[in-house]
Amino acid sequence: MGSMQLDTEGLKQSTGLEVSKPCQTLCTTQIDRAVKALEEGDAIICCTQQSQVFEALAEEIGQPDAPLLDLRDRAGWSEDTASKLPKMSALAAEALLPASPAKTRDVISEGLCLITGPAETTLAVAEQLQDYLSVTVLLDHAKDVPDTAKFDVVVGRLRRASGALGQFEVAIDALQMPNPGGRGPSLSDPRDGGKSMCDILLDLTGGTPLFPAPEKREGYLRADPAHPPSISAAILAASHMVGTFEKPLYVRAEPLLCAHSRAEQTGCTNCLDLCPTGAISPAGDHVSIDPMACAGCGACSAACPSGAISYDAPPVDLTMRRVQTLAKAFLDAGGTAPRLMVSDAHGAEMVRLSARHGRGLPADVIPMEVPALNLFGHAEAVAALAAGFASVTLLPGPATDRQALATQIALAAAIGGAGSVTLLDTTDPDAMSDTLYAEAAPAPVASPIRPMGTRRQITRQAARALNPDADILQLPDNAPYGAVEINTDSCTLCLSCVSLCPSGALGDNPDLPQLRFQEDACLQCGLCAHVCPEDAITYKPQLDLTDAALSQRVVNEEEPFACIQCGSLFGVKSTIEKITEKLESHSMFQRPDALKMIQMCDNCRVDAQFHAQNNPFEGKERPKVRTTEDYLSKRRDH
Repeated sequence: MGSMQLDTEGLKQSTGLEVSKPCQTLCTTQIDRAVKALEEGDAIICCTQQSQVFEALAEEIGQPDAPLLDLRDRAGWSEDTASKLPKMSALAAEALLPASPAKTRDVISEGLCLITGPAETTLAVAEQLQDYLSVTVLLDHAKDVPDTAKFDVVVGRLRRASGALGQFEVAIDALQMPNPGGRGPSLSDPRDGGKSMCDILLDLTGGTPLFPAPEKREGYLRADPAHPPSISAAILAASHMVGTFEKPLYVRAEPLLCAHSRAEQTGCTNCLDLCPTGAISPAGDHVSIDPMACAGCGACSAACPSGAISYDAPPVDLTMRRVQTLAKAFLDAGGTAPRLMVSDAHGAEMVRLSARHGRGLPADVIPMEVPALNLFGHAEAVAALAAGFASVTLLPGPATDRQALATQIALAAAIGGAGSVTLLDTTDPDAMSDTLYAEAAPAPVASPIRPMGTRRQITRQAARALNPDADILQLPDNAPYGAVEINTDSCTLCLSCVSLCPSGALGDNPDLPQLRFQEDACLQCGLCAHVCPEDAITYKPQLDLTDAALSQRVVNEEEPFACIQCGSLFGVKSTIEKITEKLESHSMFQRPDALKMIQMCDNCRVDAQFHAQNNPFEGKERPKVRTTEDYLSKRRDH
């Protein structure tokens, strides 16, 4: 810390923590000070340039959870001459938040490796791996089968592969297995549909990948057969894929909230459209997530309109608390108009490079690192603006889905205001710093709030704080908020939409022919429009900030029809009259009584049918009950 100015007294007052005298060489000659602090417990090491040294030291002392806080690169080393106290206070407060325990699943790999590709390459690779893995080589032609027992060789065509590390399943056509014994290689007759399992899949074909986003499929290694360095890298990686591994469980699913489908009608497909690895698939009325194929990009969580899928590593609520803690601590320490910059690990490294070799970050820019940038959606962005940040800047890395991120930025900007949420797409640390120094951020919200609840509830609360004088905000197309518009001339009040609405936004009135709508609950999933037989439903993306959006309102209603027999109300008058008019010329309704039944309620219609001639409920005359005397008299007659 000796290479930067540190207001120890001010930091102590703003954080309530004991702040020790800055060190010069804590990781080397002053390592004894670190040992003493860690042994006393509750110590925060505020330098991460030598993080491995401090992590190993904390593990040795028995304090493996001791937090490391990068104050120097993220706040101390900066060309900005303004006070760094508010920013350091915010970063320290964030470091004190309790960490969420990681959720993982054990994956066991026994080293069963399938290698596919041209013979001259795969056989050479198998020779190198056969001492470390249980290798099987899949060749295209029987003439290439070598006479060796060092590894297994089969012939066939790899038709399909699924799964991930430790649980790949492959389907092979024209499969030929070696027959033991005999002179030279002897193979079985070819057969299609052969299935097998393996732990590691090494693809040396150089062709189309077997999986979408192949670099994110654990256990699936690809290499260009004409590029020896990539083959060597694949061999090295495969040789280390034996043992028990922890697979993070990135997302949490609530199937009951999913608006994917109802009654075989497809509604929301946001997560299916965005998932780069194909880990999400339809499963009836909801979607299913393969945790082994999920790479944790977070795009599904940000785009899910109902909260059926939410990021869980860390949970969404922890991300929200981090954002609010950073803003509150900065403002409480005397700062004004902070700016938030969110990035993944790639962006965090750019911040470190800028601090050590360039201008560093402005004093009012607070960097926040997340596991995957796509998990930071519109709800998190507007929550940050409502908490007091003047702007939110997203710094994408190589693994970021920019199209999905652009959709979330456009939605957040529509709610938070023009220029409030921006994308800084650069890989140059100096260009990053220059852009942030030159940025003219809008004024922050006058009265910061800390919204709570689900992502939808947080968005609504934040939107009201950011737009106190607005009633309705117009949103981009395909936004998960909005109204349904009913063409009352076409709508027949069949209520098909009500029966399939997954969120209860559309409802009926059991006493009157009415269609009701609650805008706050509408997911804009598309189900009601798809199922409407009259094509009477369209969508209007917007965010109604008034209290009217929280209650049901009538969007279509008609006069009920009174039963001609008992007078009770049933059905829709216009519909009953149309049906009567269309059927009065039909041959089956020429009898006056038949036509009148259309104008009766259910009870009266059944009663009328029961007492009418040719009663459909009437059966044949019941047979006479036979007694013992009947059987005895029959015997006497014979």
